Amino acid sequence: MTVWDQLVGQAPIVGQLRRAAAGEGLTHAWLFTGPPGSGRSTAAKAFAAALNCEVDDVTARGCGECAGCRAVLAESHGDVTFVRTEKVTITIDEARELVAKSGDRPSTGRWRIIVVEDADRMAERTTNVLLKAIEEPTPRTIWMLCAPSPADVLVTIRSRCRPVGLRLPPVADVAALLVERDGADPALALEAARSAQSHIGIARRLVHDAAARERRAATVRLPLTLSTVSQAVNLAERLVKIATDEASSSNEERDAHERARLLETLGVGADEKLPPTLRAQVRQLEEDQKRRAKRSVTDSLDRTLTDLLSFYRDVLMVQLGGGVEPVNAELSDEIAEFAASSTADVTLARMDAINTTRQRITTSNVAPLLAVEAMAVSLI
Repeated sequence: MTVWDQLVGQAPIVGQLRRAAAGEGLTHAWLFTGPPGSGRSTAAKAFAAALNCEVDDVTARGCGECAGCRAVLAESHGDVTFVRTEKVTITIDEARELVAKSGDRPSTGRWRIIVVEDADRMAERTTNVLLKAIEEPTPRTIWMLCAPSPADVLVTIRSRCRPVGLRLPPVADVAALLVERDGADPALALEAARSAQSHIGIARRLVHDAAARERRAATVRLPLTLSTVSQAVNLAERLVKIATDEASSSNEERDAHERARLLETLGVGADEKLPPTLRAQVRQLEEDQKRRAKRSVTDSLDRTLTDLLSFYRDVLMVQLGGGVEPVNAELSDEIAEFAASSTADVTLARMDAINTTRQRITTSNVAPLLAVEAMAVSLI
């Protein structure tokens, strides 16, 4: 199994990266873009593995079996750095550390590689810190930036990067991957892939988490009960609660584990009083966990709104007679009835309201509940 096998439905991109790994058109900076779930970071990781693959035949690099490939895929290769943030943004100090690391010569591999998975989560002044390093890299250094679209990266940066544009893979390909890689039931895999709109990560979670499937089913049914302002307020509360509960369920256990590990490292028992000299370290961990929790809620709410958007997408397809397979096939009758009660213009306005709210909660400090309440009222 090669490193390219994880890139589902991306044959043109695989060809481009294979040729570059063989030395054809290889450059010092790359920008991987594509919608969420398209596999931007997966493509960057596969490319990094191929570049440091130990196979002598350049056309076969990316074997997935050699020590170099396995180390990169496990994110333990000494010459490949992966950068992702669980906070709202990547800080300027973190960017400076990357610049310093990019100047080091590779120790065991051919290339020193820096993979920034959240390049869109850098403020302008933070991105400017990287500019000179990307503009004038050391001879054996390659930068790989990942973002939803080229517009999410400063023009001065993207003009110096070779673009790699990914697309969402077909639903059938995602389902086949879940069956082959995760041993999922074929029918469940197909349903999860369709519900996730080909987002591989979300589809995998839906396959393995029955509670996640139930939360999504509750979300897409909410518009069917919306007709008054009071119902809109209740809908907003439920959407925010769904997102908060999902984020909390994934963070609580992790937070407790991190705190226990820190206390163990500091030599403090779980029931012992914390000495004043060690409180700053525990307080720093708690602050990092709060920032991560905020990011988790924001991301979870964005996914919840995306699920809600899929309902109106199906409604619009019915109104336009598009003949496109619905995302929510189990609601076909309800969607047809809902579509008959309004027009395509109204549905487009509702979809625009949802997308505007998604942008507000991910790019500003607006209170999520207030933003979702305003959106819910506009959906009546």
